[in-house]
Amino acid sequence: MALDSNIKNQLSAYMEKLLHPIAIVASVDGSPKSNEMMDLLTELAGMSEKIHLTEEQDQRTPSFAIKRFEAGAAPVGIRFAGIPMGHEFTSLILALLQVGGHPLKLEAEKIAQIAAIEGSFHFETYISLSCHNCPDVVQALNLMAVINLNITNVMIDGGVFQQEVTDKKIMSVPTVMLNGEQFGVGRMELDEILAKVDVGAVAREAKKLDAKAPYDVLIIGGGPAGASAAIYSARKGIRTGIVAERFGGQVMDTLGIENFISVKETEGPKLVMALEEHVKFYDVDIMNLQRAKSVKQGDLLEVELESGAVLKSKALVIATGARWRELGVPGEAQYRGKGVAYCPHCDGPLFKGKPVAVVGGGNSGVEAAIDLAGIVAHVTLIQFDPELKADAVLQTKLRSLSNVTIVTNAQTTEVTGNGEKMNGLDYKDRATGEMHHLDLDAVFVQIGLLPNTDFIKGGPINLSKFGEIEIDSHGATSMPGVYAAGDVTTVPYKQIIIAMGEGAKASLGAFDYLIRQ
Repeated sequence: MALDSNIKNQLSAYMEKLLHPIAIVASVDGSPKSNEMMDLLTELAGMSEKIHLTEEQDQRTPSFAIKRFEAGAAPVGIRFAGIPMGHEFTSLILALLQVGGHPLKLEAEKIAQIAAIEGSFHFETYISLSCHNCPDVVQALNLMAVINLNITNVMIDGGVFQQEVTDKKIMSVPTVMLNGEQFGVGRMELDEILAKVDVGAVAREAKKLDAKAPYDVLIIGGGPAGASAAIYSARKGIRTGIVAERFGGQVMDTLGIENFISVKETEGPKLVMALEEHVKFYDVDIMNLQRAKSVKQGDLLEVELESGAVLKSKALVIATGARWRELGVPGEAQYRGKGVAYCPHCDGPLFKGKPVAVVGGGNSGVEAAIDLAGIVAHVTLIQFDPELKADAVLQTKLRSLSNVTIVTNAQTTEVTGNGEKMNGLDYKDRATGEMHHLDLDAVFVQIGLLPNTDFIKGGPINLSKFGEIEIDSHGATSMPGVYAAGDVTTVPYKQIIIAMGEGAKASLGAFDYLIRQ
């Protein structure tokens, strides 16, 4: 595998940052994949005298470990099973730098917390190279392995080790195993992983949050609307905080973005990184991985978190966004992550050469079917309405594909399975009432979004019949001092650029409220 000259020049500059010699220890068997991996490793080793390429057999081939190349050096438990290209190439470069002694971009307090974790933790992270959420998990676990030698992590490309994926019934990525047992499925950040392995971390964090001074404006939600609101608030010079279950929100799960004005094309994770960098430029207190439990009116507005902590503020902006809408049929919850999926970019490669279905005939559903058609054996697109709702250009592309079947006016009634994984889908012809069954390995649900308003239902904040927060022209809700913005509100057209504008408006509305009190 030859790297182009531009990438090689960039990598050579990075490799100059190695402080200590490292060893790349390869496990190969002469297969085409092994040869491809060795070509890559040989190129990397040629970029620095501090990189030593050796061979040693491992249970997984092709694979390679990254270790410190010093006499008596303690072993670092980082291994890549497969060829970490695509989205995982950054994970490889970071691992080389971190094992080579490059300073870690992590707070001293967090490093100390990881170093103090006791016990033995052997993580196995199953990924696909097209998954844009997987690198976050791989990089977090690799970082932990560098800091604490009781922790190891193996990145495993499900496309290369398909039999292992089948044997372990892994049907969604990223899937993380810890000491042979399932630890988590889906994107996880470092703090979220630490909260699961470091007993007492949640309670310690809650105590710290509880002691924080009141804010002038507190934003709940870290998506485009929340980030925009935080920036506009902080620019007013007032005390601003942002509390989010996951900074970036739904945008983190969006791969291609081609309608963000002034940016011809980008990806969700890249946009989120830019948003976070912009927010951190200002004096904003970011509290990530925190879920709001309730909003109450006291002397100040109070936001109770699931951890038990209570944050106080003079004004609030709710920007909690939306989540994937579920089918709500028997079998869906049982087989979620076992054939029922919501991210075709992440999980599609796991079903290479197999039959799948997509439920939903809007833009997201048709785009998913088009993408999957290039990977799987056959795609059946199921649409509830008599006609597809996607843009005409997408419909034309979809109908040109030979391995796609379109079924309209069909109601999905059940996801079937054998107890361990899904194996099919039942649907009803809405015109005739006739029932049909499809034998499938996966179904990708693409039927829209639900507003994240569960934590305020039944309270003083008025919601629409769809569960959205009702707002006025200034973003104000029915509760004094509380504003809302983005996909969680009644504003039509759930778009990133609209959410950003709404976040700015809600923040300005909240500031106007404050100066009039």
